Amino acid sequence: MPQPSGSFRKLLRRFRRDRRGVTAVEFALVAPVFFALLFAIIETALVFFAGQVLETIAQDSARLVLTGQAQGGSLSQEDFKKAVCAHKLMFMFDCSGVYVDVRSYAQATVVKIPSQIGPGSTFTNDMKYCPGQDGSIAVVRLFYQWPVIIIKMLNVGYNLQYDLSNLSGSKRLLSATAVFKNEPFPVGGATCS
Repeated sequence: MPQPSGSFRKLLRRFRRDRRGVTAVEFALVAPVFFALLFAIIETALVFFAGQVLETIAQDSARLVLTGQAQGGSLSQEDFKKAVCAHKLMFMFDCSGVYVDVRSYAQATVVKIPSQIGPGSTFTNDMKYCPGQDGSIAVVRLFYQWPVIIIKMLNVGYNLQYDLSNLSGSKRLLSATAVFKNEPFPVGGATCS
């Protein structure tokens, strides 16, 4: 095996001692993982924030049923959805993708809330609208299929084993629920659809 010449040995020694560019190389090694985690954290925070916004909208909208305004105004399911979409917090959601489910029960012991995630992680759209009479137990639920994009891409590239989606098609079903007993109001029952 031939020995490297003296000038080549000098060049190798100088290359070993030279520290210029070390930071750039280290950053190139660490940056992809750092940014992947940063974007995963941001998307997770955004999903939880959207869930809280939907909860706030559900609580505010449920007041229409609680006080009898929905029953007295003979609001249909579509009218109630328009009232939900009129909230100033709806900037995060496409109103056409919001699902409204309002059910009423005679007493709290018979309340049965179905799951909206069906077989194969599909969304089950069996929404009802029955705000009930005064004194009945009412359940107002809002649903929205939030797209999970960044984390899905990172799972493909980095295999993070972290997934927020609970529906097929890389979506997370956000749901908000308000359960309450309707206040006494002069209007009778409302039609159910």
